Amino acid sequence: MNSLMKPGWTLFVCVFISATSMVAISQQDSLTSSPRQSVLKMQAVEYLYPEQVSVPAGKLSPVTLHFQIRENLHINSHTPRAEYLIPTVFSIPDSSGVKLANATYPVGNDFTLPADPDQKLSVYTGDFTIQAKIISTPGNHLVEAKLRYQACDQTQCLPPKTITVPIDVIGR
Repeated sequence: MNSLMKPGWTLFVCVFISATSMVAISQQDSLTSSPRQSVLKMQAVEYLYPEQVSVPAGKLSPVTLHFQIRENLHINSHTPRAEYLIPTVFSIPDSSGVKLANATYPVGNDFTLPADPDQKLSVYTGDFTIQAKIISTPGNHLVEAKLRYQACDQTQCLPPKTITVPIDVIGR
């Protein structure tokens, strides 16, 4: 009888082929989907500071908000060049005891994607600041402000995201 026909050998060959296939599939999966999954799970924009501000109650007060965009990503500026692009927007809920009078955003940087060198985008990268002017009622207000943005890399954009920007505003 041929040695390849023995039942023990056949089982060994089947197990070996299955194991080899599973290793190859898992390696391929780790090369193709892990970077995408890690990009989706990571925080593209981080709020840095201030955590607390004291302002005169009832008076227009400036607050500088500092943010950092993860390396190799960009977000659209507050004034993207195309209507279909999602702008970066800072907001404060009406019920917080603090009103956002206005926000001044930085000028975006020109950015060109390799896939479309004729189109220039207006984006933020690295660190950026938003100059907010707020009016607070008297008291201590834990404000859960929001920053809405859409982060992209060289080849894809992530879904739009809104992060909480916690600021303890003390109106004196």
